[in-house]
Amino acid sequence: MFWKRLDSSGRCLQMCCGLCIALTIAMFCNVGAATDSRRPNVLLIIADDLNCAIGPYGDDSAVTPHLDSLAARGLVFERAYCQQAVCNPSRSSFLTGLRPGTVGVDDLRKSFRKTAPNGSTLVTLPEHFKNNGYFCQDIGKIFHNMGETQDRRSWSIDEVLHRGTHAADTVHTNTPEAARTRRLSKAPVTESLPVSDVAYRDGQIANLAAAMIRDFPDGPQPFFLAVGFWRPHLPFVAPKKYWDLYDPAKLSQPFPQTPPENVPEIAMHSSSEVRSYDGIPKEGDLSAEQNQHLRHGYYASISFLDAQVGEILNALDQSEHRDNTIVVFLSDHGFHIGQKSLWGKTTNFELDARVPFVIADPRAPNSQGKSTASLTELVDLYPTLASLAGINGTLGPDLQGTDVSSLLTDPNQSLKNQAFTQHQHPFYGSRKNWKAWGHSVRTARWRYTQWTSIEDGNLLAEELYDHQSDPHETQNVAAEHPEIVRDLQQRLPN
Repeated sequence: MFWKRLDSSGRCLQMCCGLCIALTIAMFCNVGAATDSRRPNVLLIIADDLNCAIGPYGDDSAVTPHLDSLAARGLVFERAYCQQAVCNPSRSSFLTGLRPGTVGVDDLRKSFRKTAPNGSTLVTLPEHFKNNGYFCQDIGKIFHNMGETQDRRSWSIDEVLHRGTHAADTVHTNTPEAARTRRLSKAPVTESLPVSDVAYRDGQIANLAAAMIRDFPDGPQPFFLAVGFWRPHLPFVAPKKYWDLYDPAKLSQPFPQTPPENVPEIAMHSSSEVRSYDGIPKEGDLSAEQNQHLRHGYYASISFLDAQVGEILNALDQSEHRDNTIVVFLSDHGFHIGQKSLWGKTTNFELDARVPFVIADPRAPNSQGKSTASLTELVDLYPTLASLAGINGTLGPDLQGTDVSSLLTDPNQSLKNQAFTQHQHPFYGSRKNWKAWGHSVRTARWRYTQWTSIEDGNLLAEELYDHQSDPHETQNVAAEHPEIVRDLQQRLPN
């Protein structure tokens, strides 16, 4: 187990007895296949609900020096897309290398071990590395945090800080009721307090991950360390010093603020996720002040996340592993912060489907500081990492992603012609209320979404957005381009 104490500055220190014992056993008992000293370590960092309007993707409002630094030492994938814009379906997809329709996970509680074909014998991404001699550890939210969605068999030792609700990760919620300064009926939607980083899970996660990297012996067995941060997912909580990085009056306004012209109602939602927290009305428009405060909180959460990424990268740079560790950073999906009048994810729009994705491989110096416009999907992560680690030869035949590792050699090539995302409407609430599935295909120029009835399969609505002239998807032009619609219809998976 992990024993934690605070030093005089409030920083969390670990006595990682359980980790050291487990490492020793793994090292000397040779868990899995034979080890190979030439294999690189893998550091996989996953953010939650981080959209592509940050850091290396061009939003000057976001203060993200560490993510900027990571982008400068790796390849930025400018057009990377999740397969469903909500946590469990997305993570179940890219951690198994299967699309959501195949893995059978379409809600927050299903376990892929029960829904996927041969789920009981399915080999996940970390499990594949473990089977090939890697020491695999999960710190934080990697698989989903609810129900039976975690997967202990994927890891060499027990996961930590991987369960719980996001609403519980607030100082208010963790303060005894008698000592609370505020009386709230629900968890606060934002929190800005003069507390240390380790008052929240992400600070503790970074602390543990940095310790693991520093303490892992430089020997024949490589590591696969997956670090799953809970931010910037709602509630938007971060120590006050990260809020103070921003002047809310100078933050950019969401654009566009209104739904797209000619958008079908079924493509929109009521922003029910943000409305489940204290201080946000159950229905009706948010005021300009509420919108700006929430945007301030989102950016503060991003900078808090960025600082934790920085702590881990600093530990890596000071360790013996820097020159032999592939660092991957991604988000499970995107997020709207007022654009199109939306708050949250669970749509097929670009801002929910597109994700930050960076691979920094120290063995590929020609990719450092570069970007690629090649279409990429998160389902590509599994075969790509296996290829970079030299263990792709033992992959099964069923993976549905593409190995895009060659982009690190030639970022200018185009490996895929389309990327797919799907979502049901409405997502939250009972499955009995689901009315339609939306299946979306993104090409270099177009995003087309087809909505079909769950009850009878009939076509309900279509959307088409021209990203060459309308990158913010302000106008649905499906009626104006029937020939493009027909072509993209045929590309959708059956």
